Amino acid sequence: MADALLVLEDGTVFRGEAIGAAARAHGEVVFSTSMTGYQEALTDPSFAEQVLVMTYPLQGNYGINDDDYESRRIQVRAFVVREECEAPSHWRARRTLHQYLEEQGVPGLAGVDTRALTRKLRNAGVMMGTVTHDETAAQALARLRDLPRYGSTDLVPWVSTRHQYTYDDRSRERARRIVVLDLGVKYNILRVLDRLGCEATVAPCHTSAEDILGMRPDGVLLSPGPGDPALLDYAVATARGLIGKAPIMGICLGHQVIGEAFGAKSFKLKFGHRGANHPVRDEATGRVYITAQNHGYAVDHAGLGSDVEVSHRNVNDGTVEGLWHRREPVMTIQYHSEASPGPLDSMYLFERFMTMVDEARVNAARA
Repeated sequence: MADALLVLEDGTVFRGEAIGAAARAHGEVVFSTSMTGYQEALTDPSFAEQVLVMTYPLQGNYGINDDDYESRRIQVRAFVVREECEAPSHWRARRTLHQYLEEQGVPGLAGVDTRALTRKLRNAGVMMGTVTHDETAAQALARLRDLPRYGSTDLVPWVSTRHQYTYDDRSRERARRIVVLDLGVKYNILRVLDRLGCEATVAPCHTSAEDILGMRPDGVLLSPGPGDPALLDYAVATARGLIGKAPIMGICLGHQVIGEAFGAKSFKLKFGHRGANHPVRDEATGRVYITAQNHGYAVDHAGLGSDVEVSHRNVNDGTVEGLWHRREPVMTIQYHSEASPGPLDSMYLFERFMTMVDEARVNAARA
């Protein structure tokens, strides 16, 4: 394999072997602590415009299959690992990690001391970086300094669907109609709604509240997605227009958008929460759940009104992980109840949303 470099914006250089496509790529360098699920992580829209580092040393050992995609393509700009398995062993495997990256035009870097790189990002915070195979470190650094920073551009339109569609994985009776505002939806959210007997209609990110309500939904879900919620005035306006008119669930970026609609601001975390081992406390019960997370921003509860309470908090750093409206059927979570990859401890939150939807239907029928 050819030599390749990861050059960080502070001048730090990590050397390794090029895998995947023979290309350059740049983005915000972040790390994930998940031990498995590299295929899901690669295709998670929340990783758009980022260089993903996996802390678990071996990647690609069970190959790439035809089922575990979370979107239509690889979303990360580049992939950095300690060791890439060249001979995966799994009955579902159809290609190697290297082949998948190469097919999608995404470069990677293997043989990197990812423990040292992770320590660097934890101590200094996430930073911009570039993966290159045909430049010196000085040339790559000079190029990187002229490139736009992560968070300066609204990434949601790049990952959102351009056309409305209805997800239907199998034939069954549909008890509820849920509209999903696509800010970067993961397929497993749609799979979960399908299993719960919902007809999930996925709407482009710029869809207005009026147009969503015109679909006569039983509930609305604001999906996860990439980037800074401060850039999403259009989605915040949609959320404001929906509150009080339909049951709402927000996940990750959707949670942050609803937080902004309630008057709160979001702030950037030093190195984010990414992985499948983050403890979250349900404030109503005191129970702690191990959750899957992928976000670099968090909601500041200081701007919330008295009608909105914090329903979940991160045990490690105390940041807001969920909101609950006292009068309206609105709930949000910062983490991924659908996992993929990760634990399924928080699936109960989808069931809680279904209860809100069913109660709203009963109340509407009585009115």
